[in-house]
Amino acid sequence: MTSNVGVDAGEPTPEKPSKRQRQAGHIADLASAGIKVLLVKIIALGILDALALTAIFILVGQREWLVTAIVVIATGLINWIYLGRRRLPAKYLTPGVIFLLIFQVFVLGYTAYIGFTNYGTGHNGTKDQAVSALMSSALERVEDSPTFAVTVLEQGDTLNLLVTDPDGAVRVGNAETPLHAVDNAQMDGGKAVGLDGYSTLSFQEILAQSDAITALAVPESEDPNDGALRTPDGSSGYLYVSNLEYDEAAGTMTDTRTDTVYTDDGSGAFTSADGEQLMPGWQVVVGADNFVRALTDESIRGPLVYVTIWTFVFALVSVATTFFLGLFLAIVFNDMRMRGRKFYRVLMILPYAFPSFLSALVWAGMMNESFGFINQVLLGGAAVPWLTDPTLAKVSILIVNLWLGFPYMFLVCTGALQSIPEELQEAATVDGAKPWAVFRLIKLPLLLVSLAPLLIASFAFNFNNFNLIYMLTNGGPRDSSAPIPVGHTDILISMVYKVAFTGQTRDYGLASAFTIIIFIVVAIISIISFRKTKALEELN
Repeated sequence: MTSNVGVDAGEPTPEKPSKRQRQAGHIADLASAGIKVLLVKIIALGILDALALTAIFILVGQREWLVTAIVVIATGLINWIYLGRRRLPAKYLTPGVIFLLIFQVFVLGYTAYIGFTNYGTGHNGTKDQAVSALMSSALERVEDSPTFAVTVLEQGDTLNLLVTDPDGAVRVGNAETPLHAVDNAQMDGGKAVGLDGYSTLSFQEILAQSDAITALAVPESEDPNDGALRTPDGSSGYLYVSNLEYDEAAGTMTDTRTDTVYTDDGSGAFTSADGEQLMPGWQVVVGADNFVRALTDESIRGPLVYVTIWTFVFALVSVATTFFLGLFLAIVFNDMRMRGRKFYRVLMILPYAFPSFLSALVWAGMMNESFGFINQVLLGGAAVPWLTDPTLAKVSILIVNLWLGFPYMFLVCTGALQSIPEELQEAATVDGAKPWAVFRLIKLPLLLVSLAPLLIASFAFNFNNFNLIYMLTNGGPRDSSAPIPVGHTDILISMVYKVAFTGQTRDYGLASAFTIIIFIVVAIISIISFRKTKALEELN
């Protein structure tokens, strides 16, 4: 006898859904999500795809094949994730991962790449751009040059020259595109005066842009040695030939006036036998030269050493002072016997409520040696150089950072204190422990369990506290003996900023190398600190 346990013989066996039924169920699921949500998703993906398609056309035109492939793959992956019914976790994780890759991984990776190049003043572009700039800077008018009839055209923001040769041929070109023949120009008395897709500049417009027009040099051909056409008045043009002769096969640039040969020796510039370089050069990979120079070059190592020492002192002292002041105030205002605790707590967090860069600017005015509030009012007209003396400037920075940082520590310490069970303190008191012993042996270790990661984060923040240094002292007073633009109160990050963006020469490669060094230092300190804090977890 066969028995079917758990199956009612009177009930029919359910049939497997057909393909049409499954499709209907899918449509029903989509409809149940709401037509508005579906429309929002379609519109958002449409905008994303449109932006991606525009970027792909631009990147292909610039021959950026790697970036083009990344955009194509990323766009396809996003569409695959959000157009599918499943993959729900990926739909929530994708935006965060994209922002992480763009604003963290890419920035760090690109900074590391720049650190291995000579990118900086005089080495900003490619070799072709450097050759073009050198040839243009050495142009001289050919004495027997024929006169070319010229019409100035504009396409977008680009100036172009429409040239009518003495034999009647018409050509057009701009600073980036050599002259090339056209056959649809608009003629007036044997002179080309217009071209489809371009706008012809009037006399008044030519006068308004006279500096840009007279500086415009349109290459005669793809060979830079053939010279360029320039116009002094916007109506007549003449041939100019450079006194530098470029040999692409040999990789040399020869000065025809002195017969000096400048060779591409791999340093990113044409260099003569005696070491003279023609500027501008171009960007090349120099390997670890920037890192070696940062750590071994005596002229750079000197400022780097004392800036690094001051950076550690500034970060450590800032964390210690703000923590202990915040903890002291938290203990004081956590006492139930104090009246008006809420009012005092509001006053304590006021410095934290204002933007730090505005507070730093206010403090900079108050500490001004000549008319600052501290000297003129509090000190009765004294002339204390708060921000111009190397030692006092550092003390001033620590004082201002204490003012800005203690409210945060006060808030977190207050929350941590209130989370400690009162029974522990009562038990210790019953056992005869004094208040200091209760605090040192019970409260402080329990506080550090939750506050140690915040102290590490505060150290990392102050290690790179650019806003305070820049707004209060701008790194000053200036160290005139240093070969790089650095001051006595500069920390590493502000020194990196000055190396990259101030002074007559801007060395982005060296600044990026410094940035990577800072990242490695902070990462090592954070890893070691977090490992040390694991010992505190046993207290839980």
